[in-house]
Amino acid sequence: MYYFIGIKGAGMSSLASIMYDLGYEVMGSDVDKHFFTEKSLDQRNIKYLVYNANNIKEGMTIIKGASIKEDHEELVRARELNLEIITYEQMVGKLTTKFKTICICGCHGKTTTTSLMACAIDNINYLIGDGRGYANLDNDLFALESCEYRRHFLNYLPYYTVITNIDLDHVDYFKDIDDVILAFSQFASKTIKKVVAYGEDDNIRKMDIDKDIVYFGLDKKDDIYASDIVYKENGISFDVYAYSSFYAHFDLPLYGKHQLLDALAVISVCYLENMDINKVKSNLSKFRGARRRFSETIVGDSIIIDDYAHHPNEVKAVIESVKQKYPNKKIVCILQPHTYSRTKKFAQDFIKILSTVDASYILDIHPARERQEDYPLVSSNLIIDGLTNAYHITKDDASILVKHKGSVYIFMDPNDISSLEKDLEKKLSGE
Repeated sequence: MYYFIGIKGAGMSSLASIMYDLGYEVMGSDVDKHFFTEKSLDQRNIKYLVYNANNIKEGMTIIKGASIKEDHEELVRARELNLEIITYEQMVGKLTTKFKTICICGCHGKTTTTSLMACAIDNINYLIGDGRGYANLDNDLFALESCEYRRHFLNYLPYYTVITNIDLDHVDYFKDIDDVILAFSQFASKTIKKVVAYGEDDNIRKMDIDKDIVYFGLDKKDDIYASDIVYKENGISFDVYAYSSFYAHFDLPLYGKHQLLDALAVISVCYLENMDINKVKSNLSKFRGARRRFSETIVGDSIIIDDYAHHPNEVKAVIESVKQKYPNKKIVCILQPHTYSRTKKFAQDFIKILSTVDASYILDIHPARERQEDYPLVSSNLIIDGLTNAYHITKDDASILVKHKGSVYIFMDPNDISSLEKDLEKKLSGE
């Protein structure tokens, strides 16, 4: 019996689904609150309880989520019973030794790229950071979203390492950008077959590794590149060249340069694996996005978009995608800053990006693993005060947003702010 403490976490629910698919007995626990990740667990009838020390029994192997503190009551009980305790990344690391693992890493775009990989390739196992996981022992390949935070990805054994970008984030852990580059260099150095990386990323080019790197991008100097790109309201069309030779033409339901690059990363792996290109094209044309990544709800003439974006570059990418798909609509951003350290570090970047939209509404900072007392002068006002079109908003009432009816509303944060979205949806519908 594998027991997951924090089973509703995005990665944990994905891993629990995979372990179930591989034939193991699985259950777990979490807070008494609904999470979108429950869908995958419910589909498999995986039982999840509310945290309680009495849940822990003899014979269990404990999988510990990254957010679980050492003094958690269930963890304490597990130690009292001398149970085996394995971290999430350690358990995933064990899985990477059983399959040819395509480790998809990068500071942005991991979830969408892993979702595209799972979509493009038939008969592939996958663990996606939006709560989805699937496995079959007969499959050789395993697409894995691989997070750099606290160097967790160093637990994994990559067959391919796909690097979408390297950027400064997780400033509560990484010392500076050089430390981030070092972490990615350490990870890429473990690669068995090839490293596939975005060629126009200066930080990627600074990596110090003794591995064969295949560069993808939009420059003809890249090994695999896109050309004749057309951004349209219904997607992107482009040609792909591999080592200067025409490979294939694609028409995909994607939006923004960032999603084009995500697709190129996947196409590059498919090329290297000699996949049937017509099958890959057909599969990718059916891509409908990852959960909480540019997820759309249409309410009359208004569009509500839910997205995981929480870094300035991610916010910028979502806004650019909206401008591509809805060039004639006004844009209203609703952002919950995620962590005090990130808000403090990137406040000016958020201000610059949000100044390009029609209005912004900022919630109080979601602390995640941090404490307000450690950042006494940091609040959402660091962003609000720098804008002429920004206002404070709470999770409780979307009334202030209704005056923008007919706009595209972009809700952004890794934390669940769906209650505010649903309230807006009701008010726009006249309920």
